[in-house]
Amino acid sequence: MTYAITQTCCNDATCVAVCPVNCIHPTPEERAFGSTEMLHIDPRACIDCGACADACPVDAIFPVDSLSAGQREYADINAAYYEGAEPLAAEVDGPNFHAWGEPVFERSLPSDFGPLRVAVVGTGPAGMYAAQDLLLHTAAEVTLIDRLPVAGGLVRYGVAPDHPATKKVGDTFSRFHSHPRVRMHLGIEVGRDVTAEELSAHHDAVIYAVGASTDKRLGVPGEDSPGCVSATSFVAWYNAHPEAVAQGVDLSAERVVVVGNGNVALDVARILVADPEALAATDIAAHALDALRASRVREVVVLGRRGPGDAAYTRSELLALKHVPGVELVVDDHDPRTAAAIDAAGAGGRAGVLKGLARVRTDAASPTGGERRIVLRFHSEVVEIRGEGDGVNSVRVTDGGGDGDGGGTADLAAGLLLRAIGYRGLPVPGLPFDEISGTVPHEGGRVAGVPGSYVVGWIKRGPSGGIGANRTCAAETVGTLLADAVAGTLPAPTGDAKGFRRLARQRNRRVVDARGLAAIDRAERDRGRRDGRPRVKLATVEELVATARSGRLLRLGR
Repeated sequence: MTYAITQTCCNDATCVAVCPVNCIHPTPEERAFGSTEMLHIDPRACIDCGACADACPVDAIFPVDSLSAGQREYADINAAYYEGAEPLAAEVDGPNFHAWGEPVFERSLPSDFGPLRVAVVGTGPAGMYAAQDLLLHTAAEVTLIDRLPVAGGLVRYGVAPDHPATKKVGDTFSRFHSHPRVRMHLGIEVGRDVTAEELSAHHDAVIYAVGASTDKRLGVPGEDSPGCVSATSFVAWYNAHPEAVAQGVDLSAERVVVVGNGNVALDVARILVADPEALAATDIAAHALDALRASRVREVVVLGRRGPGDAAYTRSELLALKHVPGVELVVDDHDPRTAAAIDAAGAGGRAGVLKGLARVRTDAASPTGGERRIVLRFHSEVVEIRGEGDGVNSVRVTDGGGDGDGGGTADLAAGLLLRAIGYRGLPVPGLPFDEISGTVPHEGGRVAGVPGSYVVGWIKRGPSGGIGANRTCAAETVGTLLADAVAGTLPAPTGDAKGFRRLARQRNRRVVDARGLAAIDRAERDRGRRDGRPRVKLATVEELVATARSGRLLRLGR
């Protein structure tokens, strides 16, 4: 029996580090690492030790003979990655099954290297991988800062609620929240409560992990209609983000159009037509669950500007979409190029996954009744969003018209349009910003022209890569920071940790610390137990702060 890596692979390579026989590839040292959608276990070399499964932070690794029906194809996917490849040569004079490269030590700290005081702005995966690196490999003291009164970032507010295994990476990060060398200040926003200069004045270095919190626009007429919503906002709404609770989403129409075909587009499409009772077993926002129970949506049309072979979603997310209970996945064949690409595709490509799916023509009118379905429509762009009053009535899209020239247009009746064409970073007050890429200019993570300031994650490299990609990204940034510290180029802080704590509480009386965060976690889990759910999230800043404060006072015996 061997193990296989499945859909929720996060690519952070923790499994690679613990494998005793080097059977998981690509490794961080290999060129393909970061460009493949997931890691793969070589069934010819796996010795069934289970070390990788124990180490996996997102429960993505299982014995092949225990895979569910929807996961069995991953055994073939893992094996196919190694087809045609020669097994690594065995070590003749040693106990190892595979040859290993020479050990590499990329960092070398002097024996008298003292503890640094580092602030990390942002508590999502990028920030927490950086904090983890510092805490595990140096004697650094880390100040965790987030503009929201609760930690988690993308894990809490970006991962779809029906992907609970992916959310488990948050457990790995949360063990550092109460680390003895960590101080937490949640609810503090750089540029509003404190300046970048004040933050730097109290720390040896500052790492900004603020992500890409806004979205790209379509640039078509009608985009500002109330019925045109960014997928960023929609994801935040169903994940109980405090800034998205009040907006609400109108789900009274039977058809929704989603523009874009990355993983986020598939997430929102799946949530829109999933069985609400299945979602009731997740941590989806209570207000979103109520809205989905009352929803009239029967069909989601996902528009892709290019063909099925060029889609931005990962193959594993598309495979999962084929197994959503009660939801039919079909392909719109309005353009002959779509069918030709699918028919010619190999089994290992994205287009190949679409073989065997029904091919339909999306009618102009909304569907009525029948099975819920997701329609993948390729070679199609939005031309105009039409509506009257407070909503969207129809979406005009390009249509191949049967001749493949893409010159025609078609009007699709729809009551809601979600744009999911990419995320974009916002400027950080006090730091340089590249308006074209939506990132902070840097060299290996070092912010250009601002000594002692660093970036990691999407604000560093743009909105690319999943959760695990932040681990190698953080390693580079932390390595640059430590090299600067050894070289003596970090500016000397003029304040200390106690001074910053006083400053933060003077500027914002509602700051949440580690004990307050623990109180929020307990309260949400308690609410979840009463409802048979993993947790019920507190959905407003007021609820979060009040719960943090009451829990803290209770622990202090007041």
